[in-house]
Amino acid sequence: MTIWNQAIETMPIEAMQELQLGRLRELVARIYRNVPFYRERLKSHGVVPEDIKSLADIAKLPMTTKQDMRDNYPYGLLAVPLREISRFHSSSGTTGRSTAVAYTKNDLAMWAESLGRTLAAGGLGADSVFQVAVNYGMFTGGLGMHYAAEHVGAAIVPASSGNPVRQAILMKDFGVTDIIITPSYALHVAEAMQEQGIDPKSLGLKAVFCGAEAWTEGMRLEIERLFDTRAYDVYGLSEIIGPGVATDCRCQEGLHFHEDLFYPEIIDPVTGEVLPEGASGELVITTLTKEGMPMLRYRTRDLTALERKSCACGRTGITMKRVTGRSDDMLIIRGANIFPSQIESVLLEMGSTAPHYQLIIDRRNNLDELTVLVEPTEAGYIELGEAGMLGMEKAIQKQLKAVLNVKAAVQMVPPHTIARSEGKAKRVVDHRKLI
Repeated sequence: MTIWNQAIETMPIEAMQELQLGRLRELVARIYRNVPFYRERLKSHGVVPEDIKSLADIAKLPMTTKQDMRDNYPYGLLAVPLREISRFHSSSGTTGRSTAVAYTKNDLAMWAESLGRTLAAGGLGADSVFQVAVNYGMFTGGLGMHYAAEHVGAAIVPASSGNPVRQAILMKDFGVTDIIITPSYALHVAEAMQEQGIDPKSLGLKAVFCGAEAWTEGMRLEIERLFDTRAYDVYGLSEIIGPGVATDCRCQEGLHFHEDLFYPEIIDPVTGEVLPEGASGELVITTLTKEGMPMLRYRTRDLTALERKSCACGRTGITMKRVTGRSDDMLIIRGANIFPSQIESVLLEMGSTAPHYQLIIDRRNNLDELTVLVEPTEAGYIELGEAGMLGMEKAIQKQLKAVLNVKAAVQMVPPHTIARSEGKAKRVVDHRKLI
């Protein structure tokens, strides 16, 4: 199995922790000196750089939130003069004011290295033809993946997102071996190909790299079935660096965290208490080497767990379980805590349903009502008929009640009814915010 950076990715734990501590201490001293926001935040917590004597002391440090980034947009968190910044990226701002991230030349080189490890873990190399089917521009995915693929020597097809049929044509014309794409868009592309009489398996893809949105194991298996290949989870977020913070290897038994660059913690999302290894909670990340806009204990809101275990690939770093959702995406329906991933898992287990769904939430007579729109597969739609569709609705509703402990209405809709996305799928429509 390919390991891009043997010295780092197989480093003994004790040596890794020594490296992390040195970088953490340097980071805290640097932001205390150069970033007024962090200096005041550290002072308010009664902490000075000299207080960091062990990795456990990171718990003394304040956390950073997305709101902090919005409040300091765009330059307030810079740790270097503007003349040292080589590039900016930003979030879409769809859930509020945008957040900006800044990169020095060293940051861009570090990002290419981190993502190079990610792509090599899935088999990408000098003989690969790599299609970038995510957006270029202010979104971190396109340019990040592009330069990382160059870093490992692959030939690049810079398709960006858009017309799914065109994506297929480019894959066939250029003999693409690997692709980066959001999981929901991968399903959309496969569906569009089948409508054109093209079997996605005929492409002969060696790997589908997926990121930018949470996805279930069931969705991974569906992508692998459709394309007859392996689908790898790529984790990252723009506030930290972009994609490439952690990744699957070919063993697919957990995402290997690039912990020499990004220090991870798991906290209780309510109390902020640091949780022990193996416990599920919210992921918090500190950027250990980032120069332009370092992040100290950034609250990602992503729910996962960390564990250190041996892997057949030979990597020794800590691994992260698949993200199950976000603490700020949790839906509370009649007192029950519900995550879209729970519903997705139920639907993918039913057999005759497609991996396209949407949750509609309304409030009637002061009570929340959840309706799940579900598409059957093309074959299921033909085979089930009207009576079968009604039976499927009841079966799904019963299973959802058992899993969610709350009643949800289920409405089967014809194939292609639910809007497709070129990026992150819009899974939830919450009308309660409009009332």
